[in-house]
Amino acid sequence: MASLAFASPRAPVRAHTRGHSRRRGSVLTRASALNERIVQDATAAFAIPGSVRFELGEGGLPRCVLTHKNGSSAEVYLFGANVTSWCLPSGDDVLYVRPDAVFDKSKPISGGVPLCFPRFGPSDEMQQHGFARNLDWSVISSSADPNPDDPEPSVLLTLKDNEYTRSMWDYAFQATYEVTLRRDKLRVELAVRNPEQDKKGRGNDDAFDFTAALHTYVEVTDAGDASNVFVKGLEGKTYIDKALDIAEPQREKAGETLTFGDGVGLFDRVFLATEPETLLHVGTGAAVAVENTAGWTDTVVWNPHETLPGDTWKRFVCVESAVVSTPVTLEPTKVWRAETNLSVVNL
Repeated sequence: MASLAFASPRAPVRAHTRGHSRRRGSVLTRASALNERIVQDATAAFAIPGSVRFELGEGGLPRCVLTHKNGSSAEVYLFGANVTSWCLPSGDDVLYVRPDAVFDKSKPISGGVPLCFPRFGPSDEMQQHGFARNLDWSVISSSADPNPDDPEPSVLLTLKDNEYTRSMWDYAFQATYEVTLRRDKLRVELAVRNPEQDKKGRGNDDAFDFTAALHTYVEVTDAGDASNVFVKGLEGKTYIDKALDIAEPQREKAGETLTFGDGVGLFDRVFLATEPETLLHVGTGAAVAVENTAGWTDTVVWNPHETLPGDTWKRFVCVESAVVSTPVTLEPTKVWRAETNLSVVNL
């Protein structure tokens, strides 16, 4: 598998230990104790030696670490089901976490692969991009199969409706999110189920609508260098430019390549009915391929330029798997699924 050899790879996130200072009886102490218990329970039930482990990550938040025998790894925080790291055997991290990211649950983790559901973008009902990235998900299974000679470690997380979600979106639902570390790919699958109402009145009588996206941050060498950092695979596609007027978006046709930088400014476009694969050239002689299944219909490309302080915008480009142009209508008992595979391509 090719190495990205990024110019300034992000140092691995260090796990917090049980020896960090606490204030007895404080909210912090109770949260720390709960997080430790979550890690202990997950370790006892789902850890697989050499493949799947659970630990306290940044801010003392529980995370799952997947390790492949080839030396690659991935980190998944239970808060938001966010994949914050996918490291190649070389040690280079494909994903990017912004320096302003916080790990205290005060807001979603800014970076990695934030999961947007049941809304993408602004909404009158709920917070920006929905509530899935603001809540703790639960572990329901792990695996190092199906090939014992070349294990592909995976973890399966779930999120169900509760009083908080129903205050914004009054539906029963069950979402699952599976993260699998393959030899040369990172695979993620989002599934959403509309449970039929049972005799106790739990579930739904009607269909519900939702939009969703994987807000994938990919590290690049310099997004302002149009000769090295650009996107291919969206040529000729119709897009909505959210940077111009989000209230009255205009539909345009994409050109040959998508570039970023001072001549472009904020780049925030939703490309409609896109092809299964999009390539982001990261500026190192390699590209990251974002390959989607039929569940994802659209592709969002975002680079904030100077809407973020400093030169942070030069360090990443978001290429997002999405279903936003036409919301999913899900009838009771039905399940919607969408899969994304990330891989590194030598050019």
